[in-house]
Amino acid sequence: MKPFSEIIICLIIVTLLVSGCTANATAASTVTPVVTTTITSGYTTTVPSTTSTITGEVSGTTAPGSIWAWGDNSYGQLGNGTTSGNSNPIQVRSLTNVEDVATSYNHSLALKSDGTIWAWGSNYRGKLGNGNTHGVYSKPLQISSLSDMVAIAAGYDHSLALRSDGTVWAWGDNQYGQAGNGITHGTSEATNSTVTTTNDTSRGIEQVSGLSEIVALSAGVAHSLALKSDGTVWAWGYNYYGQLGNGTSGTNSDRGIPMQVKELSGVVSIRAGAYHSLAVKSDGTVWTWGHNNDGQLGNGVITDSSTPVQVIGLNSMVAVAGGENHSLALKSDGTVWVWGYNTRGQLGTNTISDSYTPIQIGNLNGIIAIAANGATSVALKSDGTVWVWGSNFYGQLGNGTSGFDSYSSTPVQVNSLAGITAIAAGTTHILALTADPNLR
Repeated sequence: MKPFSEIIICLIIVTLLVSGCTANATAASTVTPVVTTTITSGYTTTVPSTTSTITGEVSGTTAPGSIWAWGDNSYGQLGNGTTSGNSNPIQVRSLTNVEDVATSYNHSLALKSDGTIWAWGSNYRGKLGNGNTHGVYSKPLQISSLSDMVAIAAGYDHSLALRSDGTVWAWGDNQYGQAGNGITHGTSEATNSTVTTTNDTSRGIEQVSGLSEIVALSAGVAHSLALKSDGTVWAWGYNYYGQLGNGTSGTNSDRGIPMQVKELSGVVSIRAGAYHSLAVKSDGTVWTWGHNNDGQLGNGVITDSSTPVQVIGLNSMVAVAGGENHSLALKSDGTVWVWGYNTRGQLGTNTISDSYTPIQIGNLNGIIAIAANGATSVALKSDGTVWVWGSNFYGQLGNGTSGFDSYSSTPVQVNSLAGITAIAAGTTHILALTADPNLR
């Protein structure tokens, strides 16, 4: 049994350079040494700079920048006003002009073109940012205290946002320091003294300590990553498996203040898996660190690493994504490469055999963005269609089926979706963003 199986966040998000739109999935693009734009969330990844806006004329009943969702809805994370799941895409209620999406276990976030953030789903530990620390919200609500935001990320029970001035803001659970305010396990790292907190370890919206010039965010189960404009990566939160990349691991190694990842520079894209982290360098190589019990680091062994190691045999890569115990990489030629755990077919290789080194998914081409979470993987094609493989217990494949044995070890096209510009994968549900008012 894997830790938090089927309940992990695979924060996928990255900048999708399609139709002039910033996407919440790992996107293909020309790699440049220094990232100068903001990106996104959820296991977030970033690709080099561009001006990102969603354009299109409103017609019919669907406005530009609308969101479609499918899969588990036990906590209202599909945002359609109910808690009933759906194995086909349904529209999130009352949201238009959306530029970015992020999701995790059971909550979802949206960033609108006006810089506001909207949240729905479970509010456990205050991760929706609405001033409460409980409840289920099945329709999007604006986080009123946040404005001028340019990127978002969703962890298991915490959320992150990037402001246009390069500062990072966090809210929700902070048990392991993932909110980045200098407090870990109820203790201030600055003074080594106990800090009184309300509602256990829940935190309101606060600025992450000591970060500036940030261009991208990503969130794992309980750790957070940020990419600076100088190509360095900073990490904070849970670190038992070395996922912060600072050379430490084990009990009492969690950090509530961002620390620079060791021996890593020239990074253009980042992603947090459940308990491991990934980065793409400007030379197209992929580097990973953290948990490696199923080969998700891609270096041919199953030993954890508290500092970055190079993934074997990958070059010309532009983006990465991480699930609970598996990883994906997107090559500049539009092909997808995978490695790690594969018991539900999440590698998409037509087998359920694990792989400790990358292998290419056959018959999957023209990909411009990737995402992963739990035991499910997602890809967006250049023609605007969405393809999913892996676990389908809650209908994550989006093809009208669901159930434990209905998983797919090869990519399956999601029903009735076209014109999609961004994707985000939760543990058991998926979001897709469109700028096309007539996609269905």
